[in-house]
Amino acid sequence: MKKFLLLFTALAAFTASSPRAEAATYNIDASHTNILLKVSHLGFSTMVLEALKPEGTITFDENKPEEGAVNVTLKAEHIDGDDEKFNAHLHNADFFNAVDFPEITFKSNKIEVIDDKTGKVTGDFTLLGITKPVTLDVTFNKAGVNPFSQKETIGFTASGLIKRSDFGMNYGLPMIGEDVAVEIEIEAVKAE
Repeated sequence: MKKFLLLFTALAAFTASSPRAEAATYNIDASHTNILLKVSHLGFSTMVLEALKPEGTITFDENKPEEGAVNVTLKAEHIDGDDEKFNAHLHNADFFNAVDFPEITFKSNKIEVIDDKTGKVTGDFTLLGITKPVTLDVTFNKAGVNPFSQKETIGFTASGLIKRSDFGMNYGLPMIGEDVAVEIEIEAVKAE
């Protein structure tokens, strides 16, 4: 019995002193990520745009998610309304002004854990050269090895709300909605 207790004590001490898994960097998998922007169109419908080809990284440790980071870049020219003529209007100075402001960015500066699956990520959102804080409600979906790629993968669902006039995008107000709902489904693959 004494030998068992000594072994248990030694094992407990070793476990307590062993370093826990460290945060890892994951690259956004654009092919399995969807970023949707939804806004009222004259009250007739909710217009849905997609931000295609997102780039960036997520730093994540499942044991300490509050110490993570999110850094995402979107190209204004990749905001897509599923129509060539409409896209040309979206990309001009009335809306996303892709020539003068080619990048839209989000850089987190605070992660608040609510429970083991949900939290809030606040960061600096830059659109049309204007930076404002934006908070996203985030759900952690899963971490593990993707059975197809055999790569360590993480997945999240997130949502938030942006007032486009806060960033100087005033065209069509108030007929075209002020509030833009952001819905995100994101996968990221561990950097090698």
